[in-house]
Amino acid sequence: MKKASRIFVAGHRGLVGSALARELQRRGFSNLILTTREETDLTSRDAVDHFFQSKRPEYVFLAAAKVGGILANSRYPADFIRDNLAIELNVIDSAWQNGVKKLEFLGSSCIYPRLAPQPLKEESLLTGSLEPTNEWYAIAKIAGIKLCQAYRIQHGFNAISLMPTNLYGPGDNFDLQSSHVLPALIRKFHEAQAEGLRSVAVWGTGTPLREFLHVDDLASAAVFLMQNYDEPEIVNIGVGEDLTIADLALTIARIIGYSGKIEFDASKPDGTPRKLMDASRLHAMGWHHSISLEQGIRTTYEWFLANCECVRAVAN
Repeated sequence: MKKASRIFVAGHRGLVGSALARELQRRGFSNLILTTREETDLTSRDAVDHFFQSKRPEYVFLAAAKVGGILANSRYPADFIRDNLAIELNVIDSAWQNGVKKLEFLGSSCIYPRLAPQPLKEESLLTGSLEPTNEWYAIAKIAGIKLCQAYRIQHGFNAISLMPTNLYGPGDNFDLQSSHVLPALIRKFHEAQAEGLRSVAVWGTGTPLREFLHVDDLASAAVFLMQNYDEPEIVNIGVGEDLTIADLALTIARIIGYSGKIEFDASKPDGTPRKLMDASRLHAMGWHHSISLEQGIRTTYEWFLANCECVRAVAN
């Protein structure tokens, strides 16, 4: 991938896609091909074919996806599996049909079985039952992996698949109905602090263990692998450390300055007991993360304060 290569970042306005665009531009890649959902509906095969035929990208980062937390996955299972399957099939097949040199598919740690041995190794894929609260999204992501592998086997298409752990960072979704745990907690504690609330309710028991990777670190790893990895096996991207949801809540409350009580609602689902990625394959290639969780939460909160409409809503 050269500095002037035509590079399509699918989903460039999302958390992952925007970080990829920033990282590529930072590294001097000057010929990015970007399109919004309004301009190109990736769930429409005709729209995707027209895009690839007219723009002729050489490299594709497939970061576009319908994403959400436990609540959104539980409420809209058909939307999650339908839209993600459509995006993956349309983009991967059209990329191959139109001569793309290499495609990188961004998956998720939720592809692994709910009770897979920890830390999660790439070999654990399809060895057990999925976590019920996000199985529709997970099945779609597994299908994306298998599409990449199948097109490599049958057509020699150079497609690789990356499996990041839980992500967060600038541009995250802070909507309490659809966000993941870390941005949801940032918003909850911010609003509690602003409104002088004595307590904050957190879903679940607080005991599940989670690993968090700053999205800028993911983008760094993604570009690294696009330039240095050409094998069919999936690659985990993580930091190798996790913490309980209770400890995460305490950390975010401290950073925001909230000193009230944290109450855990055990009637709400916990999700998978633990999700820690084994990133030894990636580390052996020479890549390691550089942003600590403390530093990452602070900069993400700063972005939230500067950019989130809900901050102004609370202030008013």
